[in-house]
This record gives sequence, structure tokens and C-alpha cells, in this order.
Amino acid sequence: MSPRNDQQQGFTTERPRERAVLVGVHLPDAWAGGMGGEADLDELDRLAETAGADVVGRVEQRRPRPAPRTFVGKGKLEELQELVADTEATLVIFDNDLSPAQGRNLEKALDINILDRTELILDIFADHASTRQARLQVELAQLQYLLPRLTRLWSHLERQAGGIGTRGPGETQLETDRRLLGKRIAVLRRQLADIETTRKTQVRGRDGTFRAALVGYTNAGKSTLMNGITGAGVYVKDQLFATLDATTRRVETDERRRFLLTDTVGFIRRLPHHLVESFKATLREVEEADLMVHVVDAASDDPEHQIASVNRVLRDIVPEDKPTIMAFNKLDLVDAELFRNRYARLYPEAVFVAGKTAEGATDLQAAIMARLMGDERILTLRVPISNLQCLSRFHRTGSVLDQVFEANVCLATLRLTDEELNRLLRREGAELVEDSPQ
Repeated sequence: MSPRNDQQQGFTTERPRERAVLVGVHLPDAWAGGMGGEADLDELDRLAETAGADVVGRVEQRRPRPAPRTFVGKGKLEELQELVADTEATLVIFDNDLSPAQGRNLEKALDINILDRTELILDIFADHASTRQARLQVELAQLQYLLPRLTRLWSHLERQAGGIGTRGPGETQLETDRRLLGKRIAVLRRQLADIETTRKTQVRGRDGTFRAALVGYTNAGKSTLMNGITGAGVYVKDQLFATLDATTRRVETDERRRFLLTDTVGFIRRLPHHLVESFKATLREVEEADLMVHVVDAASDDPEHQIASVNRVLRDIVPEDKPTIMAFNKLDLVDAELFRNRYARLYPEAVFVAGKTAEGATDLQAAIMARLMGDERILTLRVPISNLQCLSRFHRTGSVLDQVFEANVCLATLRLTDEELNRLLRREGAELVEDSPQ
């Protein structure tokens, strides 16, 4: 049981904290392994802290490519050995992904537990998963990460194949493990597909309701804004990946309108591919939203870096022309005027908020409402009584402002977009009576 779940149930037990040394290897962006780019030990530090480790040292190296056996070079490995001994570290965490062979070689050389970036993130996700869907998604990502590594994990047994009394044990064990993992992955996918089917059924009831999704870097304050606007009570804590589940709430407004707001899982740079794939069901809330609200932590050291990291993940999920509001959060933690002057030039339509204040939630809600109503007009239509069911979705969204019944028709005053108007005129037998200014 995770420490967070313990606390929620009234217990105070916690895992003993590891003493971690961080290692980052800076690789060229175009490195063929696909994991090139600058290491970010500050972010890795926060990930380690979230996982329950105290960082006691750092090692960095710049290389054209990883060393085949140990990822870092011989001299840097010796430096790492000395640092581990001096700090009495219990764990070494790499900001890069290691092959199983590299992990084994490093463990032999350092006599200490080794984690790579993906393993650390998967551990955090496993610790924070609280719903059935999140737990299934995390387990699927873990097994997908493990499956291609089985061959090298069992290579020491494969070399024994052919000896008397040891003929084929490595292959047998490898194939058994592959088969078991493959079966479990298939079961997890079926269970997640069932959850997705249920979700689609629930979503059908939202047809016609404007949907906005909060996206952004982890710990940017999405859940705080969500709670401020909706009172949803989403779990909030100053740590990475505090929220893994999508939470959707309906927001009623003074304009007799309503919209749905969804809080989603946060992103980081180089979010592991298996997690993106496994969390497709959760991220589909972003894909289906009418509007994205990209929440940025104004108090971070490099907001532009966070924006770029989120945009890289979003490119695989949503079309580039998806309507988006930039919301710079936590302005109470920076020089607000200086920050506004700088980023208002880069993002003229951005919203600047302090999520912990009521004003921040109100400003963001107003920005969402402006997008919701921006292309609407107030129109009066003559709708046949026999076809009044066509107005039901507009009642659900608060778009019906008035109704007057005459003989066999209903004079309905509605807020409509041009697309909605055209559909009513072409398919529902409605007639335009009056076009009123909004």
C-alpha cells in the first residue's frame, strides 16, 4: 500500500527513504537511440523526491553516444563509485533509459540498486494509482516495458543450452515468461477496453455540451484550478503526478450556460512511450474536448521548456489546430507584472492566474466562457411541435432562452453557432424568424 493511501485511511506508515545519486548523460539530439538531448537533473531530482528518495549527489557527462557496457565512460564510472561510497547512497538513478545488460553491469560495478528514468516514472505511477483504471494502465505500461527486455534478462541461461542435464532451460524459462506476460497484457487490454466502452456510453449523455480539458506539465496547478472552478475535491499535493485519473465535472454559469471541465494527468519531458500508450483512454478526454486549457507553472525555472515538453506529447494525441487557451498559473509566486509583460507579447490571448485564489478560478472560467460563446448568436426559430425533441440537447446545455407555443409550432429563442443553426434548418424543419444581436 502506498504512503498516500495509508494516509487516506488514517495510517502513518511510510517507506524508508532511499539515498539517491543522480546520473545524467547529455547526448546529441540526433542520437540514433532515440533518447538524445540534454539531461535534466533538476526534474529528475523532483521525480526522485516524489518517489521517496533523498538526493545526495549528482554526476553528469557529455558523450556522442552511450558507452555500450555501462552507459557512462570508464573514468566517470570510477567517479560514480567514489561518490556512492562517500555519500553512503543506496540507489543510483539515471536520467536516461538503460538496457538490461547495462543495468546489470552497473549493479555489479557499484554494488547498488540501479534505476533508469522510465523505471522511476513507472514506480511513481504505480504508487499514485488509486482507481481501477489507473492501476490497470500502470500495470500494462510496466509489462510492456518489461517484455522486450526478457531476452537479455535470460541470456545467461540460454548460453547453457545443449549441456547434459541443462538442455534448453533458458529458452524454456524465457518462452514461459513471455507467454505469461503476453497473456496478462491481453487481459489488461480487454479490461481497459471494457472500461472504455463504459466511458463511451457515459460520454453519449454529454452530446452537445461544450467540453474543456486542463492539460499541462505535472504540478503546474491543474487540479487546484479544477477545484477552484468546480469544487470537485481533486487530490492536490505539491509533487509530480499527484493526479493520474481524469476527473470531469459540470460547471453552471450565471449566463444560464454550462460546460464540462476535465482534469487530466500531467506531462513531463520524454514521457515514456508505454505510459502514453497505456493512458490513451485517459488522454482521450483531451482528444475529444472542444477546448484545451494549457496550464503553465509561471514559477518554474523555465516555463518555455515546460510548454515545449507538453506540446511534444500533445502532437501524438490531438490535431495541431485544436483550440487552446494558455493559462499561466501561480502568478502569486513571481513578479506578476514583469511576467505578464514578457509572456503577454508571446501569447496575446493568454490568461494569467493565481490558482489558489478565487480570482484565479474566476478569470479562467470567464476565459473558457468567452470561447464557448464567442461564435454564438441569439436566434429565434419556428420549430414544428412534432419535432420538439430536436431542442432537447439545447435544453441540456442551457442554450434555450425562451419558448412560446403557437398552434402547431414553437417559437424558440436559442444561443446557436452557425453550424448548429444550419443543422436545425436543414435536418429538423426549423425556420429562422429573427436574428437577434447577442
